[in-house]
Amino acid sequence: MLNHSITAKAAVAAIILSILWGGNTPAIKIALEGVPPLALAGVRFIMGALTVLAWVLWSHIPLQPNRKERQLLFFLLILLVLQIYTLHAGTDLTLAAHAGIFVLTAPLFVTLLAHFFLPGDRLNSYKIAGLSLSFAGILVIFGEGFLTSATDYLIGDAIVILSGFLLGARLVFTKTLTQSIHPARLLFWQATLSVPIFFVLSFIFEDLDSIYLDTRIVLSIVYQGVVVAGLCFIFWTLLLHRYNASRLSVFGFVSPISGVVISHFLLGEPITNALIIGGLLVAAGIGVVNFRGLGDSTN
Repeated sequence: MLNHSITAKAAVAAIILSILWGGNTPAIKIALEGVPPLALAGVRFIMGALTVLAWVLWSHIPLQPNRKERQLLFFLLILLVLQIYTLHAGTDLTLAAHAGIFVLTAPLFVTLLAHFFLPGDRLNSYKIAGLSLSFAGILVIFGEGFLTSATDYLIGDAIVILSGFLLGARLVFTKTLTQSIHPARLLFWQATLSVPIFFVLSFIFEDLDSIYLDTRIVLSIVYQGVVVAGLCFIFWTLLLHRYNASRLSVFGFVSPISGVVISHFLLGEPITNALIIGGLLVAAGIGVVNFRGLGDSTN
């Protein structure tokens, strides 16, 4: 299993991807003004699949999975559908800034799950301290909800934290699969196979007559589909294939901060003291989790 040292170029790429990921929950919040969660996921992954397909065709990568790969893709597909639905449904019930912080606890769940499922990626005192810091950040933001009218967002917050856990599980499983399955094939099939599932569930459970589109909503969907579900997943999967999963996740500390800032400017959401403190604690925890071992390839 590849676990190379993280280079300067890889670090810059990871930071840029983390900033772009920070804009995902504000984009979801905007899109949900006109499109219900399951339908939005279906449209998003059509765009993501087409973006990955362009990469596949450009690189002449074979797409046909073998029998063993089909079985593994099935379990990854289940994780993907559950994670994306809980992200969209939870974001619809809370602030985009909250969702941006809580779903980006995924690197912490990566660190925790990697200890049990990825060889050579064990917990140590730094990782435990980082997990504790980020957990404290989550408690700060939840505490604000219990003390103010923000209790309206607690259910949405909890759903998005579940999405963060599922995303962490997806990343660990992806790290394992990319050792035997080409990342392009992995991304293409999970995106492509998820589309009919999202649309069928949307047809059954959602009111599609309420859908409406304007320029703002369309641009937010394109951002989620092409930039996040397409380009970000392509480059992050390539990084994940080569570098240590938990140490790569250290750069995710940028995402909660960029998410809060973008939510403020695009949606006018307030930046409260609790949100600032909680976001910084989550970001600091992600940083502390891996900082000591960032430059070496063993744990």
